[in-house]
Amino acid sequence: MQKQIIVISLVVLGVLFVGLSFVYFTTGANHLPHFLPGYDAAVMKAHAKHGIGSLLLGVGCFVFAWFQSGSAKK
Repeated sequence: MQKQIIVISLVVLGVLFVGLSFVYFTTGANHLPHFLPGYDAAVMKAHAKHGIGSLLLGVGCFVFAWFQSGSAKK
């Protein structure tokens, strides 16, 4: 049961990080929500570095969830 909670939470975090990376890639810095890092009212370009970092975190969560969902060696 403990393992299932970890896997589900990692998948949810992975989806959130991948969604956040989509927001960073498609939205200019002046249109980001104020609570996200990288918001700047004077800058109109998208934050590619923030998007790449968020995408890597999301993929990392998916990979870790995949390894956690496997059966244990006996």
